[in-house]
Amino acid sequence: MKTLIELKNIHKSYPLDGFDLEILKGINLKIESGEFVAIMGPSGSGKSTLMNILGCLDTPTSGEYLLDGQNVENLDSDQLAEIRNRKIGFVFQGFNLLSRTTAIENVELPMVYSGINDIERHKKASEALKSVGLQERMYHQPNQLSGGQQQRVAIARAIVNNAPIIFADEPTGNLDTKMSVEIMELFNKLNNDLKRTIILVTHEEDIALYAKRIIKIVDGEIQSDKLNNKGKIQ
Repeated sequence: MKTLIELKNIHKSYPLDGFDLEILKGINLKIESGEFVAIMGPSGSGKSTLMNILGCLDTPTSGEYLLDGQNVENLDSDQLAEIRNRKIGFVFQGFNLLSRTTAIENVELPMVYSGINDIERHKKASEALKSVGLQERMYHQPNQLSGGQQQRVAIARAIVNNAPIIFADEPTGNLDTKMSVEIMELFNKLNNDLKRTIILVTHEEDIALYAKRIIKIVDGEIQSDKLNNKGKIQ
């Protein structure tokens, strides 16, 4: 496997009341193509800040970030947006669906920014929804879907552009136990069958155990980084 993500001595600080509050303190990390990684940590540990940097939503204060061999920490906002559209799919706790828009229209959105024509967008969005088991709900709006179904729409949207990396930020946080299991099984399918690299942020240990590697962040530093050979679904 090739190295898809490499962080070298990443620091992130924010100005606060006349001094700099350091959130990340020299993170060094490599993630290979095809891995399923969980990033764990308590509230305030820096895991969300790390996710934002990995997902090109934010830039580090210092250090080097190589994404698929490209140095990204000094790119401007337009260049970062292009990388996100080509290489990254996002799944969030709050689903982030447009409320008055059907499931298939929500899934088509990333392709609008890629300049894909209407017919091709519709075809690819239909296939993505079918792959997450929502072919019968394509024309339903979010308020007509359960929480688990809304998250499936969000996952379909994340994979529709064939992005090699899926970032999932607390993706089961708004779901009950049964729906959480279904969503994590779907992430395993994406990883095992479609070979997508999955990077999951969670504070729940039972959710992290679905991943094949678990990284724990405490006070802005990596406390542990271990393979998980006893995953719930392998």
